[in-house]
Amino acid sequence: MQMRHVPLFIAATGQNVGKTTCCLGLVAAFRERYSSVGFIKPVGQESVEDKTGIHVDKDVLLFRSFFALDDPVEIMSPVLFPKGFTRDFLDGRVHKNELTLKIRSAYDQLYKRHPMMIIEGTGHIGVGSIVDLNNAQVAALLNVPMILVASGGLGSAFDALSINIAACEKHGVRVAGVILNRVFEEKRAMISQYMTKALERFNIPLLGCIPFDTLLSLPTMHDFELLFQTELMTGAEFRLRHFDQMRLAASPVEVHREAILPHQLIITPASREDIVLTTLTRYWDLRIAHPEDDLELGLILTGKTPPAQTLVQEIQRAKIPMLYTPLGSFAAMKMINNHTAKIREADTDKIKEAIKVVASHVDLERIEATS
Repeated sequence: MQMRHVPLFIAATGQNVGKTTCCLGLVAAFRERYSSVGFIKPVGQESVEDKTGIHVDKDVLLFRSFFALDDPVEIMSPVLFPKGFTRDFLDGRVHKNELTLKIRSAYDQLYKRHPMMIIEGTGHIGVGSIVDLNNAQVAALLNVPMILVASGGLGSAFDALSINIAACEKHGVRVAGVILNRVFEEKRAMISQYMTKALERFNIPLLGCIPFDTLLSLPTMHDFELLFQTELMTGAEFRLRHFDQMRLAASPVEVHREAILPHQLIITPASREDIVLTTLTRYWDLRIAHPEDDLELGLILTGKTPPAQTLVQEIQRAKIPMLYTPLGSFAAMKMINNHTAKIREADTDKIKEAIKVVASHVDLERIEATS
């Protein structure tokens, strides 16, 4: 086993680029090479409450749970930005030196325990600047090299990289490499070749070119619970169901029946009971003919009037996950189209897929050598 310490700060050029996906793959891959791998998210924005009542960054819980990490959550997630935190900082109720001491202390404790450390940043390089704790400042504080994750592409990806690299240079942080994520397969060879050339001006290597993966982009009913700030009315046991297709149903029932496909999310007004009942009839017809098959549907009912209780009971009998939002169907569809699915702690299928796709499309030896 390797004995030298290898810390890597993983940041991104923007939100929803795939930083957590890359961190999952790297932690899993390096656990095969090192006796242990530590994980820390020095600054977190989205926190959840763990079983002990402690508030912790949601990604920390994901990593701690899936990889069975036994480090205390307090040192894996030392600083959180709860609501009102920025105002408290500017009003002098929170001080930078207190925050940096917490981050430095937490990192030092983990560094002593693990020969390999993955440090996950928050958003793009500039996130946290208002409290003097952006990603570049945190990497500089810890004196660790940074790997930047950018969205798959060429021109726009390089533009975003240039801005973020400049911010790192300002704080004396060495960008040790770049990983491109969600690159369309038909363009992957071309983009890899030309991004490598483009990065030569910064003397920064391209360390990986990860293809677009359909499963990782598929939303679940739990994503929609969070998006619409509500809970499933039926089928709660299937809240992690993924959907290949989302369809706004407003057509005559004859047309709708023929359009129903497996793994489909159907969005329709709660007042269109004819559409819902046609969906249920199609579901039961299939189950009667082929008991082992399941369309694995999902329903989002919309509109000012919630679904009748009798209808809810019928949906529950079919065990179809369904939620209701008072928004109109088109407004709900617009929110869904603008939503980026996240990897959740309980979604092991996505976690395993992320690990597989990252590990097979990054250069682990070169990444290891960057530290």
